[in-house]
Amino acid sequence: MARKNIFDSLMRAEPPEAVEEDQQDSGFRKFGAAKSISSSIDELARQASKLTEGETIVEIDPELIEGSFVSDRMQADDEAYQELLVAIRERGQDTPILVRPHPDQNGRYMIVFGHRRVRVARELGRPVRAVVKALADIDHIIAQGQENAARANLTFIERVMFAERLETLGYGRETIQSALSVDYQTLSKMLTIPKAIPAQIIEAIGPAKGVGRDRWLELRKLLERPRNTEAAAAFVASEEFTAADQEQRFDLLFNHLSGARKKPVRKAIEPKNARAWAAPDKQVTGDIRNTGKTFSLALKARDAGRFGEYLAENLDRLYEDFRNTEKAKQTGD
Repeated sequence: MARKNIFDSLMRAEPPEAVEEDQQDSGFRKFGAAKSISSSIDELARQASKLTEGETIVEIDPELIEGSFVSDRMQADDEAYQELLVAIRERGQDTPILVRPHPDQNGRYMIVFGHRRVRVARELGRPVRAVVKALADIDHIIAQGQENAARANLTFIERVMFAERLETLGYGRETIQSALSVDYQTLSKMLTIPKAIPAQIIEAIGPAKGVGRDRWLELRKLLERPRNTEAAAAFVASEEFTAADQEQRFDLLFNHLSGARKKPVRKAIEPKNARAWAAPDKQVTGDIRNTGKTFSLALKARDAGRFGEYLAENLDRLYEDFRNTEKAKQTGD
């Protein structure tokens, strides 16, 4: 028997009617307690693409668009965002976003998926290419969750917090399972994490790229001890923790609570000739290190990517200027 397409309700010609209970059939396939995950990431990607495939694409002023009523990201990934911005600026927006008419404000829209593309459009001062569909809230959250699953671009803890927000809003387990494309057992384990780890600690750690379910469950066990909860709250407010790169924060906290830090983390010795640089307009800063044999310039801030590309494209000319200057010094000119 053929499987029911999880996006059937979104592809109907008429808008779906609102539902009072999330147990009512929204047109999405539900995950029963005995069922396992039945769609691969590739399949989800194909299904998600059908949401905008063959639909009329319109251009909308990004100022008329508001974010989803439930957040699925903890914070922006600046590096990935800059790559997207450069790509859209140079090639345009290839893939439309999906929006719905705002449920409370006439003439405005709410994002189902495509938040970063809207942010790019605002920054570039361009309209955003979008498909508009009338969706009920339940269809909205399932489409939003499964589009992220198709892209596989949310970290584990971001998926956990998305699930927790949906449960707080009153959605049942079957709806959340459909949104995240997980089975009952997996979702149950996921939802134990925010119950044991305070939200402020999770927010302090951040998205934790590369940290999967098992590590988070281990941290949950550590924080189930009352003394550890207090110790964690104090540690995430410490200078050692806040000064660390975000990618290191999970391990720092885990090691602090587990007693694995028998030896302090050794910081690299700064070369004597290391120095900082900042553009006059403060839009770009950099750390300069020169060991004599190697020279590095690490650029930071919003314009760092574009400025770095400019330097890379002009290296030949800069090097030629350098050689000419060296010759002038030698000849005394």
